[in-house]
Amino acid sequence: MEQADVVVVGGGPTGMTVAGDLARAGRTVTVLERRPQINPSSRAFVTMPRTLELLDSRGLAEGLLAKGNLVGAVHLFNGAALDLTRLPSRYPYGLITPQTNVDQALEDYARAQGATLLRGVEVIGLEQDADGVTLTARPKDGGEPTTWRASYVVGADGTHSTVRDLVGMDFPGKSVLRSVVLADVRLEHGPTGDGLTLGSTPEVFGFLVPYRHDGWYRSMTWDRRRQLPDDAPVDIAEVRDVLNRAMGHDVGLAEAGWTSRFHCDERQVANYRAGRVFLAGDAAHAHSPMGGQGMNTGIQDAVNLAWKLALVLDGADEGILDTYHSERHPIGRRVLFQSGAMMRAVTLKPKPARWLRNRLAPRVLGIRRASDVIAGSFSGVTLRYKNGSRGGHDLVGTPATQTALAEGPLTRLQRDGGFMLIREPGTPAILTDLAQAQRIDHGPALLVRPDGYVAWAGSTLTEGEASWHHALLRWTGKAS
Repeated sequence: MEQADVVVVGGGPTGMTVAGDLARAGRTVTVLERRPQINPSSRAFVTMPRTLELLDSRGLAEGLLAKGNLVGAVHLFNGAALDLTRLPSRYPYGLITPQTNVDQALEDYARAQGATLLRGVEVIGLEQDADGVTLTARPKDGGEPTTWRASYVVGADGTHSTVRDLVGMDFPGKSVLRSVVLADVRLEHGPTGDGLTLGSTPEVFGFLVPYRHDGWYRSMTWDRRRQLPDDAPVDIAEVRDVLNRAMGHDVGLAEAGWTSRFHCDERQVANYRAGRVFLAGDAAHAHSPMGGQGMNTGIQDAVNLAWKLALVLDGADEGILDTYHSERHPIGRRVLFQSGAMMRAVTLKPKPARWLRNRLAPRVLGIRRASDVIAGSFSGVTLRYKNGSRGGHDLVGTPATQTALAEGPLTRLQRDGGFMLIREPGTPAILTDLAQAQRIDHGPALLVRPDGYVAWAGSTLTEGEASWHHALLRWTGKAS
């Protein structure tokens, strides 16, 4: 029987983030992935600002930025645009790069930290008890099954999750959009500018995302009158026709590469935890592709979960694992709502509804405050945790990423993982094993969690239950 602290099922971006972070924290972790190689049909194409911040705290952002195109706006209905350049982030833009690049970077990260990756292996059995989880897996190409024993299991194996099925979790919801087509296309008359461009009519929509390469775009198209099963081949003439109709002119489709047809669901499990088994990413939630939320939400799920598993394996109160669900489930629900609302707005058919949409969207997004709120939510940089951070200050549960520090960006200071104490301006270093930094703006001291969110805020001189020592103790079981 093989042993590991944690077995992660699924080697996509969610699973590799969990594995890399656990290995970075000194835990033994094995990833079981049924695919023999990185999935070449990965659908994601935009890495959001909050995800870039998290990738930077793992030393991965710069390499990915060098391979992609940066976009500062999303062009929507009737001239309406969502401006990303005002986001409170060091990355006020979307990074356009195929998901395969993100997958490879996270796989390299996990391997470098010491995680074990086994490809071509599928899980066929799962049993858990009070002390751990027993998994049975076998090679996809045949061979003898192998048994694994772990303290915890993370199911990051996608919308058709085997782990979810084996623990008996329902995945309530419904299919909401069929026969969506993705393609990499070279256009002679594509949109000008660096933004993401949406075009639609009552019957079709087209979405164009510019790559760095001259004239190449990732397209997403849909035709109300051409509803085919997922395995139906993609005809390039179909893509050309829908793009021309959606954009209102001949886009000059000269060449096409990779294509894929798929459907999308809106689903979410009721609880992200089943005993010693956790679900993350698409295994826990599925939603419309509108807004580019899927891969980003999964990576952020993984970052939230991994450090908590590492702490519990190191002796912390197991109850902190419940905060994974209490913090991330509401975020998943919000993503379903946001992406679903955008999808329904794009696919409106009744003429009065489209007329109203086309009048309201430019007005709403023309209001700076409203536009910034929407952009902050879609990008992830303004999302906060309301009930899992165990503190009373208004800053608790908010991202600390933009705190101005004498030592440089927080994301780079947290590349070793772990909590960090940020002292008030002008205060001397404190005797503690925690990593420390000093803020250079006006604001309170902060205890920052490994995922970059505030666990405590106040004065470093405070003692007792309101102190940073006590907040650290509640999370880790250790006072300093």
